[in-house]
Amino acid sequence: MEKFRDLCRKIITHKVFEWSITIIIIANALLIGVETYAYFPTIAFIQKIILGIFTVEILLRFIARQSLKEFFTNGWNIFDLTLVLIGYIPEDLFANSQMMMALRVLRVFRVLRLLRAAKEIKLIVTVLIRSMISMFANVILFIIFIYLFAIVGVSMFKLPDPNTLTGEDKVHYEQFMELAPNSPSNSPDPFGTLHEAMFTLFRELTGEDWTDLRYNHITAYECGVIKVNPRIITGYHVCWFVLAAFLLLNLVTGAIINNYQNVKDEQDKHKSPNPEDDPPVND
Repeated sequence: MEKFRDLCRKIITHKVFEWSITIIIIANALLIGVETYAYFPTIAFIQKIILGIFTVEILLRFIARQSLKEFFTNGWNIFDLTLVLIGYIPEDLFANSQMMMALRVLRVFRVLRLLRAAKEIKLIVTVLIRSMISMFANVILFIIFIYLFAIVGVSMFKLPDPNTLTGEDKVHYEQFMELAPNSPSNSPDPFGTLHEAMFTLFRELTGEDWTDLRYNHITAYECGVIKVNPRIITGYHVCWFVLAAFLLLNLVTGAIINNYQNVKDEQDKHKSPNPEDDPPVND
């Protein structure tokens, strides 16, 4: 048994085997894309063959394992095993069309096997996962600020309900909507509710139309719809964009760079001859 295990280790660590699996993963990803255009029986048959190859690969890695704990604590092994098992679930098992759709979507995730095609890609994935875990404090800080600015934004920029307006107020509101309608036209008031204000601030964070929001609010002031001075309007939008786009995002960037260096140092210290021994997450 030990000789057979050693043989399996030699197979899965051989360059020809690694490159062959990588090519098959790429072919599988391309065929999944082709299947979005139309159903081809030939492609479906090839996909079954590829699924069989992936099954043999995971079995070889299971046999070549150092221990059960070593195999099942490796994030890449769990990832691959899950995708292979999903591939064997028959679609006709579910009468519910939504369940079938969910199953097909999960099978599409086989494209993500491309992430393990190269050591550098696996390193980047490890860094991203490590960063998401370690950036909890940054996320809390971001939520605090976006919540604070959203409350301030609703307090200052919430537009009145047109159904409750009468007389001159209604005329001013209609004039404002002609000069500065919501963009797109079917969107609600950007600061009409707290959750919509938080989404608006997130949109500003991406640089999407944040200056247009400022101009619209100034127009609303000029039309008498809101009572906030243009200087305060400008200060609010500029402060949020500077805080979010230049400070909060830079904290995220700094955390990712720091984790990249840490993971690189760890992999250099504990370098293994078998690249499969490196899990995507090393807590």
